[in-house]
Amino acid sequence: MRFEPGRLILHRNMRHGRVGWVRPARVVSDDERGLLVWIDRGSPVVTEAADDGRGLRAMPFAEWIGRSYRPAHGVWAGPPVLKFLPTGAAHSVWWFRDERGRFTNWYVNLEEPGVRWDDGAVAGVDIVDQDLDVLVHPDLSWEWKDEDEFVERLGFPEHYWVVDEAAVRAEGERVIKLAEAGEFPFDGTWCDFVPDPSWTPPMELPAGWDRPQAR
Repeated sequence: MRFEPGRLILHRNMRHGRVGWVRPARVVSDDERGLLVWIDRGSPVVTEAADDGRGLRAMPFAEWIGRSYRPAHGVWAGPPVLKFLPTGAAHSVWWFRDERGRFTNWYVNLEEPGVRWDDGAVAGVDIVDQDLDVLVHPDLSWEWKDEDEFVERLGFPEHYWVVDEAAVRAEGERVIKLAEAGEFPFDGTWCDFVPDPSWTPPMELPAGWDRPQAR
């Protein structure tokens, strides 16, 4: 399944079949290398929240798993971000920018390989975020990110969506080697990307944003 450039799709993170977050993304390209998408500032988003309104990162995981959940609607308030999901890979790479649109760093999001879906009027790609990440600086130095959250949640295997700690770390180490060597996509590709000026974010998420998880 390939998505046409310019198409608006939904990038969703799933947690045991629940929508952890969903973001509308504009397809930049989709080829044998993978799927490249653009998420603009002001895009409508939904993030899973506990019954008291707090998000997953606002409380210990032991407390989170004892709560009930609801979707919290909001907007993408940060700078626009470019995301690349390499074909078949257990990670994505994000290009972050400052408020003036200048490239600042890469962010390696470790995740289960994306599963695409297309319902006609709405389409998207579902991932399972594995929480452990790698921050890669422009000089190709790097650091692990959110390792404390990753380790904490591994202590609750009956509730956590990550089942293979070693595989997650191994994928991170594999991508780190690419970054250290300055190999694609850490070779400057897309650091100066400019989106089509006609790509404005939608006013709201389309119906079907909460469809069952794609398998």
